[in-house]
Amino acid sequence: MADRSFLDWPFFDDTHRALADHVDTWAAAELVDIDHSNPEAACQVLVKALAEADLLSLTAIDPADPSSRLDVRSLCILRETLARHDGLADFAFAMQGLGTGAISLFGTPEQKAEWLPLTRSGKALSAFALSEPASGSDVANIGMTARRDGDHYVLDGEKTWISNGSIADVYTLFARTGEAPGAKGLSAFIVPAGLPGFDASERIDVVAPHPLARLTFSGCRIPASSMIGKPGDGFRIAMSVLDVFRSTVAAAALGFARRALDESIKRVAERELFGAPMSALQMVQGHIADMALDVDASALLVYRAAWLKDMGAPRVSREAAMAKLYATDHAQDVIDKAVQLHGGDGVRKGHIVESLYREIRALRIYEGASDVQKVVIARQTLAM
Repeated sequence: MADRSFLDWPFFDDTHRALADHVDTWAAAELVDIDHSNPEAACQVLVKALAEADLLSLTAIDPADPSSRLDVRSLCILRETLARHDGLADFAFAMQGLGTGAISLFGTPEQKAEWLPLTRSGKALSAFALSEPASGSDVANIGMTARRDGDHYVLDGEKTWISNGSIADVYTLFARTGEAPGAKGLSAFIVPAGLPGFDASERIDVVAPHPLARLTFSGCRIPASSMIGKPGDGFRIAMSVLDVFRSTVAAAALGFARRALDESIKRVAERELFGAPMSALQMVQGHIADMALDVDASALLVYRAAWLKDMGAPRVSREAAMAKLYATDHAQDVIDKAVQLHGGDGVRKGHIVESLYREIRALRIYEGASDVQKVVIARQTLAM
């Protein structure tokens, strides 16, 4: 049983506690023996299941409700809980939010009304198309172009490492419109799947089974009304979206770490070594203590960042970067200790600890690699 005492912290209200109970109960019943052999098909099934449980409604604002907003603490609770039960379920949920985050935050009423009901109901899958072969961490170096041609923009270039890339129905895409050099010359667009000149068929296989793809654009035309915000707003929009969702990546890492700790506590209590339970060994106790410390420290950073955003802070770049850096790096440490405590079982294909070991590594790279988070933290701290 995962530790739930953190829900008594002052970061949360009763709505969040009820959500945590609901998601945990649902996940325990529904996320059992999920087949990861075909991640594209699995994600489509998981999105449908999440929609039927009304969990996707939290991934975007309700365009029919003027008071609707993204609740970052709810997003983090959901990602932590889903990750603890099944990594692909967390992925499927997260992409519905990240893929439409720019529409929720900056879209016109017409854009919100067209797409958000579809993604919130699971009728459309979404993707966030930012990374390129030469511009992953260096967003300002995006090379893909969007050239104005009358009432349209013409897209040329490629994106890579795009989650949901081969199965999404709608993409938030960032391209260079050229208003200024570097970051000030980027714009954001809504791009539906299946347009002429748009190919998303090249899958990318990675250590944990997720649907990733390379996208190519050659003379792909989209209406000028597809732009989110104004020309040149792309970098600001991308960073604002990451400001919200970076904390949720940290929450997913926290969920992986909690599961690793839970499995390790069970292991050392049941397994005997030298005539006594493993838990009686001081070295083992030291590992468990380190793991518990990393989990609680991560949780404090995650939910501080989420709480600050929900309380109205315009930007939480420093706090979100701290949460993502610490939670992902230390989840890696926690899971590595879990593998060690499980011995041979820890590297047996199909064991939960082995799957956690593969799942956690990508979180230290996507939505801002650990080294980039250090740059963000340093710059923000030096500017204070």
